[in-house]
Amino acid sequence: MTGVSTGGCLCGAVRYEVRGPLRDVLVCHCEECRRWHGAPAESTAAPRDRLTLTEQRGLRWVGSPRSDARARRGFCGECGSSLFWDAPGRDYVAIAAGTVDGATGVRTAAHWYVSQKGDWYQLPDDGLPRHEASAAASGTDPSA
Repeated sequence: MTGVSTGGCLCGAVRYEVRGPLRDVLVCHCEECRRWHGAPAESTAAPRDRLTLTEQRGLRWVGSPRSDARARRGFCGECGSSLFWDAPGRDYVAIAAGTVDGATGVRTAAHWYVSQKGDWYQLPDDGLPRHEASAAASGTDPSA
């Protein structure tokens, strides 16, 4: 989708807008994302300079302790919604796909960290690429 996409947390204490297209969704099966989201994380992304916080009174950040990218995670301190994954030195911010308002125009593109997937679910037979580790470890740029 081109134009402006908006989104935010459940209670409205964090709202954002993205100017321009969103990246297709990547599904991360790593242990840290599963603990953070309660299931595999499904995230889109946008270049950092196209993401604007229009309401941030509830935004809190926490370090992502096992992140090979030294990332931090943004969430709403009022309702608990997980919203962002932000790694220093990267030109994009990952955005939880379920927080985007309305139609997104994106599709699911790949699965990451399939080597760490939970034992309670099966990977779908969706024909999408599956990566054992992170984009940085595999040399693939997920922001493309």
